[in-house]
Amino acid sequence: MNAPAAALILFIALTAGQHARAQQLPGNKETVEIGLSTDTIAITSGFRGTDLTVFGALDNADPLIQRQGRYDIVVVLEGPERDFVVRRKDRFFGIWVNAESVSFQHIPASYSLASTRNLQDIATPKIFGQLSLGVNNIYYEPMPDSFGSSGSLKEFTKELPRLKLKQRLYNQRPGDVQFLSSTLFRATLSLPANVPVGKHVARAYLFRNGEFLRESSTSLNIVKAGLEFRIYRAANQYSLLYGLFAVFLAVVTGWMGRLVFRKD
Repeated sequence: MNAPAAALILFIALTAGQHARAQQLPGNKETVEIGLSTDTIAITSGFRGTDLTVFGALDNADPLIQRQGRYDIVVVLEGPERDFVVRRKDRFFGIWVNAESVSFQHIPASYSLASTRNLQDIATPKIFGQLSLGVNNIYYEPMPDSFGSSGSLKEFTKELPRLKLKQRLYNQRPGDVQFLSSTLFRATLSLPANVPVGKHVARAYLFRNGEFLRESSTSLNIVKAGLEFRIYRAANQYSLLYGLFAVFLAVVTGWMGRLVFRKD
């Protein structure tokens, strides 16, 4: 039995009891639960990116709506919040230099989205805007006094998601949420090679006939492993000794290079 299949069986067993205890809001009885194929991903020097499988289940779903295929799922994996600076380069005396910039705060370092269909076929742009769901609907919060005018802020805010998409830190994959049965679904999220370490949050959004019903979430830890992790930990825990060793290593390397390549 492969790992995704084993994870799916375990997820069904764990969520069976959760569904029975799930609280129901008046009017909307449907609930959704999700689980990940793994709760920790280790980053090593050979890491080239990977796909994360998210399993989910619906409870108290309407059989008629199920047969008509009018339930939709959107699954998102958000990375830890970071500050980000968008700069514009201008040509100055024939040299490209950094000119105006805008700093943003509390921006997801990575953002992966998968959905049953194209977002415009699931709900209206207004609903996605209210949920901050989708790359173009994330709230990009500027730092106070970090921009010159509302025009420049609008320009740089539009540029930020484009840069993230170019770096493959943001991506959207319509159609990568698939129903395995009338109530079970599976989503595939893409994690690039440069995915940031830290705590990531996976969320599943349930829609019915274009109406948002429920949200469920769980967490994923991405950590460094191997030699890179030991170096990273040493640099943070013993910063003074790490700095002295780096200087010593640079001096020794330079001295040895001089001996090897010197001309007699």
